[in-house]
Amino acid sequence: MSNSNGCKAAFLVVIVAILMGGLGFAAGYTTRVVQVAAAPTQAVTTIVEATATPLRTEAVEPSATPAHSLPSPAPAGTAGPTPAPTIAIPPATGKPIDLFWETWNLIQQDYYGDLPSENQVIYGAIRGAMNTLDDPFTGFLEPKIAAIQREDDSGSFEGIGAQVTMRDGQLTIVSTFKDQPAEKAGLHQGDIVLKVDDTPIQNMSIYEAISLIRGPAGTPVHLTIAREGQEPFEVEITRARIDIPVVESKMLENGIGYVSMYDFSSDTSAKLADAIQKLLEQNPKGLILDLRGNPGGFLNEAVLTAGLFLPKDQVVVSERYKDAPPQVLQNPIDPIAADIPMVVLVDGGSASASEIVAGALQDHGRAKLIGEKTFGKGSVQLRYELSDGSELRVTVARWFTPNDRAIHGEGLEPDIVVKRTEEDIEAERDPQLDRAVEYLLTGK
Repeated sequence: MSNSNGCKAAFLVVIVAILMGGLGFAAGYTTRVVQVAAAPTQAVTTIVEATATPLRTEAVEPSATPAHSLPSPAPAGTAGPTPAPTIAIPPATGKPIDLFWETWNLIQQDYYGDLPSENQVIYGAIRGAMNTLDDPFTGFLEPKIAAIQREDDSGSFEGIGAQVTMRDGQLTIVSTFKDQPAEKAGLHQGDIVLKVDDTPIQNMSIYEAISLIRGPAGTPVHLTIAREGQEPFEVEITRARIDIPVVESKMLENGIGYVSMYDFSSDTSAKLADAIQKLLEQNPKGLILDLRGNPGGFLNEAVLTAGLFLPKDQVVVSERYKDAPPQVLQNPIDPIAADIPMVVLVDGGSASASEIVAGALQDHGRAKLIGEKTFGKGSVQLRYELSDGSELRVTVARWFTPNDRAIHGEGLEPDIVVKRTEEDIEAERDPQLDRAVEYLLTGK
């Protein structure tokens, strides 16, 4: 969700707080909002987000013939009763769209079973058209799911506390939030969700999958999980209210300042600036900015965050559009920590706005990146609010670092690669953080 006069979905990344919401991300994402509803005025809003799509509904209209008054069987070779049409077929126009109506007319005449409602047909047609784009971040959200995403923009959610993305038709855990239900249930990066309760979700849109996982706090959800080297297994997770801390900071025992960011929601850069000022008052030997698992957020917050460490007017990121000149975004503020030795921690859950900040600091030689390759979410979505409360998200631009490196589909390679294994996580070891401290203390 960006505020670039342009652009919170979804690492998802889709942040997906299922939350997941997230992000949405899909791992993270950035969007703009445009009102196109049939209202008297047209509002344009810019938002930040790090990525849902339509809710799959199984409800159908009741049969036109009550079960207690079935007609006599039709003679062999004749058609049975025709259910009442749900959509009036428009006259032919001589254009390719006639094929759609011709097809649906035959379905309404001959299909043996209940027919979907008009809205279900329309939403399904829109989703099918979206699938031809082969872009997981361009999507359609039915009104119910759109409302959930608007709730996500507030920064708190009811769900399991995980960020997810859709990879090759499989819903994959990007990261989990500390001390939240997903982490407590033992889920971690790389797990694949096969089923939600009894519903298989392969090739479902990320937004549909998220809508099944999300739910009121205190209610259970059963996930069937595939994990490398193991047989699929089921976990029961009790949903909770997920409140993201956004920024946490502390002084490490060796005199290194540490600050972590969980997303780039509204006012995140201001909270980060306050945390850094308090660390600087303690004269740290170096500073660690932890962006691991951060799915992104508002573009303007990413620019302001990078600006805390870069000289004023230096390029932070450029946006490239289909039919418009690139927009180059520069640091608009005076930095507060332009000289202190610095490391940025990244991993596969660092997406969108996180990659903008990390890429800018890396390109300008301001900080070393330590950890694992980032997610590679470098596209901008324009978000339209439609007349019935549904939403359309359309990819309209791509991001490039100051040195003209593509972020989308590529990710950022760390200067120093350090992996954190499942064994490390279970043993509460953090070799990436340890390596960052070592670099700041020794310079190598």
